[in-house]
Amino acid sequence: MRDVFPPKITCGIFDHLDADSRDIARQYADRLILAEAYDRLGFYAYHVAEHHCTPHGRCPSPNLFLSSVAQRTRQLRVGPLVMLLNLYHPLRAFEEICMLDQLSGGRLELGIGRGSLPIEWGYFGISADAAPGRYEEASEILIKAMKGGTLCYQGDHFELNDVPLTLGPHQRPWPPIWITTNRPESAGWAAANGANLACVGPSSSVRKITDTFRAHLDRNRDADDHAPFVGLLRMIVIARSEKDAHSLATSAYERWLKSFRFLYELNAIPLPPNLPLTFDAALASELCVVGTPASVRKALLCQLEEAGANYLLCQLAFGNLPLDASLFAATTIQSEIIPGIG
Repeated sequence: MRDVFPPKITCGIFDHLDADSRDIARQYADRLILAEAYDRLGFYAYHVAEHHCTPHGRCPSPNLFLSSVAQRTRQLRVGPLVMLLNLYHPLRAFEEICMLDQLSGGRLELGIGRGSLPIEWGYFGISADAAPGRYEEASEILIKAMKGGTLCYQGDHFELNDVPLTLGPHQRPWPPIWITTNRPESAGWAAANGANLACVGPSSSVRKITDTFRAHLDRNRDADDHAPFVGLLRMIVIARSEKDAHSLATSAYERWLKSFRFLYELNAIPLPPNLPLTFDAALASELCVVGTPASVRKALLCQLEEAGANYLLCQLAFGNLPLDASLFAATTIQSEIIPGIG
């Protein structure tokens, strides 16, 4: 089977905007400083997660925050990863997507999904039983709306009758679609529907997903089609010494983990079995890549090759990492890491 992934690695940014123990307005301001730096340095895109009622995500409205990012940047693409369609009326979701794509001059990368924690939907009155059907219908309506014209739809959860669509996205036929998954069957759907893929986990496990994606893509794409992105997410901390990098990362991961666990512990929900509960476990599972430029470059090269990924999703700001540490990592990735990988 021919290799459908280009040898060059593209590099983007992923962000939770998890609580950093400081004032939230200051955190937003710092993230905008980082976004400007990502733009200057040539990162491809800035992807932001959506979470609700938890310190794990201080950006419950990614499109609102990203509209500000779009005004501070010129080349950096922006998008939710993912927009939780269960929590939107699909017509409202479509209008927000059109606005963000137009405001950014056609730089939207649209991630869609259900989300991973049902308790977050529950706060909005969406049951775990209803969520799959709502998501399926909302995604169908969204894609149908992107085609323009008058929107009609009859479903179990949504009914739309002759809705005039007076907005449209800047990109045609619609912005690039992303999904996140750790399941091969979802990877097959993404490949067959031209979507990009974002994965997290040990490289060997991710490879099972990318192999499925690759197999379906090979059967369903034309030779001239642009190869979609297959992303590998890593939390990355870089410093001039291993000691300094590990000191920064240990504290930051512990703070990030506290935010992640908040809703699980508040609601007595079992933690995900694959969640690393210590910094050492995060290193062993490859969730975190930490060290000097040389050691990080070596680790990332091995992991990207083993995972079969062509897009590196860097989480450079998490927990209580100082702004200057995130800026140093971003600069180093583009000056010393990516040139040695791509």
